[in-house]
Amino acid sequence: MNAEEIFLRRAEETDAWVMSAIHIAAIKALPTTFYNHQELLAWRNYREKPDGSNIVKRMKSETFWVAIECDRVVGFASYIIDELITLYVHPHYQNRGIGRALVERFCQEASQQGIDQVITTASLYAEGFYLRLGFNLIKKEAHQLRTGVIVPVSKMSKKLEKSRVS
Repeated sequence: MNAEEIFLRRAEETDAWVMSAIHIAAIKALPTTFYNHQELLAWRNYREKPDGSNIVKRMKSETFWVAIECDRVVGFASYIIDELITLYVHPHYQNRGIGRALVERFCQEASQQGIDQVITTASLYAEGFYLRLGFNLIKKEAHQLRTGVIVPVSKMSKKLEKSRVS
């Protein structure tokens, strides 16, 4: 699969359950290189089974996009104005340009709104990915997960090119 074959669309409430499943699967697939087992468990909200209710609630304040392959949601991202909040791709679909396409969509949307710089709080696993996409490391910091557990993360930013409007 390459970037030309990735179909992106705005997420709908009916996508929330599968987005939750992708979130859980992506975190379960991570090794304990940067975070220990307990931190990874907290990161996926101690869930073994998907529950889209939290994502549905977040859809009121965040913009969600999903990546589709063969009518299947395989990844998603969410953002608020200039901040990328979440980015997850199912482990079976990683390294195919899906994450890149979702980040590029976010940057494009921000640029069209006149925003010249975006930020994200990246897991230590994702830092290299964002660096390859032109983000810069601002600083390493402690981040409190929704479960209350505190983990180290990388605060990152990217300057955007001005959007050309015809």
